[in-house]
Amino acid sequence: MAHVLPDLPYAYDALEPYISRQIMELHHKKHHQTYVNSLNAAEQAYAKASTPKERIALQAALRFNGGGHINHSLFWKNLAPAASEGKGNGGVLRDGPLKEAITKIWGSLDNFKKEFNATTAAIQGSGWGWLGYNPQTKVLEITTTANQDPLLSHVPIIGVDIWEHAFYLQYLNVKADYLNAIWNVINFDEAEKRFLEAQSGAKL
Repeated sequence: MAHVLPDLPYAYDALEPYISRQIMELHHKKHHQTYVNSLNAAEQAYAKASTPKERIALQAALRFNGGGHINHSLFWKNLAPAASEGKGNGGVLRDGPLKEAITKIWGSLDNFKKEFNATTAAIQGSGWGWLGYNPQTKVLEITTTANQDPLLSHVPIIGVDIWEHAFYLQYLNVKADYLNAIWNVINFDEAEKRFLEAQSGAKL
């Protein structure tokens, strides 16, 4: 089965003013679509490959484009129109298991955001910042991956794209402004759902 570009669960301009319509259209229609197309091409080539050398040569394309597809499919769901703009539930962490876990580890939501942003801003080049659930220790942890590498060591709860295509048209080279703004459109309801599924051992 060929991979397909998932529809966004909101309109392209729904995350404004924090993420512009222009960014969302380019990010979804162009960048994510390219990962999907390239992943399909790499998988087709892999299926036809007749030697180990040919299959090994395709690993980088499978990893990069497969990771891009996985990461972005999660990213769109992890965003929601901002409650601060009267548009939706974005940015609201309700009382519940996720808020309790974050408060227990970081002391407050603000402290968590500060540590997450500092860790993510420190990525050299392009990559992703993650709040992940460690299945070994059963604890939430902040971690990062390079390029389009998917998060394999943890169950992803929240992922933030720190590639320039995710913010440059609006925030230029000021990653800190983008990282501060994105919390206004983080879908904590989706994050809590993933957290509860991770705790129950469901495969994500």
